[in-house]
Order: sequence, then C-alpha cells, then structure tokens
Amino acid sequence: MGDDTSDIRQFYNESAEKEGSRLERHQLERDMTWRYLDKFLPRRGKILEIGCATGAYTIPLAKRGYTVTAIDFSPQEIEICRKKVKDERLEQKVNCVVTDARDLSAVTENDYDAGLVMGPLYHLILEEDRRMVLQQARLHLKNGGLIFSVFISRFGIWNDVMKNLPHYIEFQKDVKSVINEGKDADLAYQKGNFRGYFAMPEEITPLHEKTGFKTLALAGIEASGVRDEIYNVLKGKRRELWLDLLFSISTEKSIVGASKHILYIGQKAG
Repeated sequence: MGDDTSDIRQFYNESAEKEGSRLERHQLERDMTWRYLDKFLPRRGKILEIGCATGAYTIPLAKRGYTVTAIDFSPQEIEICRKKVKDERLEQKVNCVVTDARDLSAVTENDYDAGLVMGPLYHLILEEDRRMVLQQARLHLKNGGLIFSVFISRFGIWNDVMKNLPHYIEFQKDVKSVINEGKDADLAYQKGNFRGYFAMPEEITPLHEKTGFKTLALAGIEASGVRDEIYNVLKGKRRELWLDLLFSISTEKSIVGASKHILYIGQKAG
C-alpha cells in the first residue's frame, strides 16, 4: 500500500460519534444517494460496503433484506456499527470487518451483487491507492455486479471551506495546490484533521473504466449547490417534489462539478 493513512484512521476514531450523525446534517446527500441506490440496486442480494463508518447505510440496507459485509478501517466506527446491528437484531444480515479498503484479503467471497465505496476514495491522495481500492472491489463482485463510489469535488467544496474554515484562504499555497493537484501542498497542516483528495469530474469515469467497469451514471449529489439548512427544513410532498427536480438534473455536467460529492455508478465488465 502507498500512503500512510494512520492519521485518517485516528481522525475517524476520535470523531466516530459525530460521524454517526453526519447524514442527519447533510440530508440532501443522504436522500439523493438513496435515490440512486433505489434506481440501480437489485431488489435483493449481497452488498460489500467499503467504508461503512457507523452504519448509516448498513442498517437500512439490512432492514430491506440485503446481506451486507460492512468494512471500515476505524475500529471505533466498526464498534458503533456492530452495536447498531445487535440492537436491531440484524446479526444474520450484517458482518462487520475492520480492514483497509486497499486490502480486502479478509473478505473471502467474490459474488457480491454490489459494492458501495462511500468514503475511502476521497481520503486517498495517491492515484495508485484509489485504483487499488477499485481493483479490490472489482475482485469481489460477480460479473455484472454494480459499484457505487463517491468522490469529493475539487470545485464543489469551497462553500463548506468558507463556512467552516474561513482562515484557510490565507494558506494560499494550499489553496492553489487543491485547485491544481487536488490536495494540500503542506499535508502536515491537515495531520489530525480532515485530509483528502479532491477530484476533477473528468478523471472519475476513466479511473473506473480502466479498472474494468462500464459507466452507468455520474451524478452531482448536492445538485445546484443547495445548502443543507434550506433543504433540511422541507417536509412532505414539497420535499419530494424538490428532490425529484434535483435528481432529474443531477447528471448535468455543470451540476456534477459544482456539487460537493460526486457519485459514480458502474457495472463490472466481463
């Protein structure tokens, strides 16, 4: 394996409880992701979830009847996920495993209907590591199996950076490095914090296709840059109608680059 990601593991170990409520704060990300899962997943089957965190998708998928192998490299997050599985009496549906996404040798099955890679790819700053994750996922999918992978957009992050880290703009070397290379110039600045790789939309499809996937969709999850505080308060039919609209435009090229998260859906080619 390439990059030493022990600092990222420590970050998630220390923020495991907060990570558990992240999608309650970012409901459009959650709702749009479910729209794509509902559209492409088979009605039943086996799912390999790589980067499950504390089980925000794991538990609902298991409740829907899927068998899930839930993987994360954070022991603290896996412990929380296991507790949720036990509390919901889903032990027969979910197997939780602590391992690095770049090495899935602990997973012995290779007939999964779908692989969900919902986090690891935007923490791996080396292309060889991102490619390794996709290769590992592909090995464990059946022919025709689906992959759902998420990236953070290089151009869609700045609203959050301005809101949460307004001082970051003063680190001009890092700002320019993110724009030009997708990562901070001084990685020491991010040690112990969120450290990641921010992707260009046009690199995502080739990365998957070179690894042996046929592209089905590339979508911007936060379509039109809708902010959480605006979307989260919507209720009932009105919320559904807005979600319908945002889903319908989420694959437009201008939307994909401007969204914070970019979702790729592909199928394992023979």
